[in-house]
Amino acid sequence: MIEARDLTKVYGLPERRALPVLREAGTGSRRVAVEEAGGFLAADGVTFGLGRGEFFVIMGLSGSGKSTVLRMINRLVEPTSGSLHIDGTDVVGMKPDELRTLRNRTISMVFQHFALFPHRTIRQNAAYGLHVRGVAAKERLERADSALQRVGLGKRGDAYPHELSGGMKQRVGLARAFATDAPILLMDEPFSALDPLIRRDMQDLLLQLQNDDQRTIVFVTHDLNEAMRLGDHIMMMKDGSVVQTGTGPEIISSPADDYVRDFVTDVDRSRVLPAESIMRAPLLTARRDESPAAVLARLEGGEANGVYVLDAGDRILGVARDGAVAKAVHDGRPDLTECIVDEYHSVPRHTPIVEFCHLAGRHTVPVAVVDGDGRLLGVVPRAAILSALASPAVNQAPSRER
Repeated sequence: MIEARDLTKVYGLPERRALPVLREAGTGSRRVAVEEAGGFLAADGVTFGLGRGEFFVIMGLSGSGKSTVLRMINRLVEPTSGSLHIDGTDVVGMKPDELRTLRNRTISMVFQHFALFPHRTIRQNAAYGLHVRGVAAKERLERADSALQRVGLGKRGDAYPHELSGGMKQRVGLARAFATDAPILLMDEPFSALDPLIRRDMQDLLLQLQNDDQRTIVFVTHDLNEAMRLGDHIMMMKDGSVVQTGTGPEIISSPADDYVRDFVTDVDRSRVLPAESIMRAPLLTARRDESPAAVLARLEGGEANGVYVLDAGDRILGVARDGAVAKAVHDGRPDLTECIVDEYHSVPRHTPIVEFCHLAGRHTVPVAVVDGDGRLLGVVPRAAILSALASPAVNQAPSRER
């Protein structure tokens, strides 16, 4: 949906001067060359791509270039060099009328400081993007009311911005963006000015809206916990350059350098790492029609106290405990059918550790990780949870020896 290649932005130099400086400097010393020429390199060769419906987070410290990159997507900031395509269309080469259409119909933006018109009602603010587009008054107000209802402000349409809290104002910003039905949503640190509890509520709301609409979202933040919670993929920036791009679990488990490693040290890993990132292949499984004697021998050899019993499609039927299997052997039963009990816990693959860690160790078998059809994908032993939550400095940091 969005593809950027070598996006670069130089401030303080006209393009006719900046481009030769960039070309002559090559790739290793462009920042120094630009600064010596009297400019500032805000974004340096940024390349990324994201698919339709993806939630893509750009993060880094202040001055890292993340907001510059975001605003180059809709050309609120003009790229000095590089290419940018949206749904296959060249954005950098767009004429003014084409750019206006892109901003009116394809891209909506939510700002950090709300950007509401104080003299307009909440309903009128939510309808503003449709007003610019030329939508008839009746339709745009109806769509604004519908959007306000979705963000929990259905009864506040006649209020004015000064009558709302910060969290409510940002809800209006979301309503305005979603009312236009634009397929791309750009969000520039939209929750950073909010109190922590309100901020989390807004994250929950955004995730709910995204689950319903599946828009393509580019979200800028300096908060790694927020990035990890929201993003399908995260692009980390430093001094205008991309340091690492990946999923939250990938970045936590394999930080690219000390800059990224410092970021992830304090992240709440239990809320970021999903079950599938720490699951193991089960040591033992059994089929319902297996002989209890064969299963008991495997339990003894594996020093296990129980085993998951699966059907032909690897769906979990239940658990056979060693005592029940031993009794079946003693009684001469031909299969495990009467041994199966519903004494286990299972979670979907994307479940964060925090939501199931308390279940570990409650049964004779580890927590099961299953797909949407109940098929066993793996198990999460208690030791795997403890290892995953260990300090990155102890558990994750790669050796510096060569």
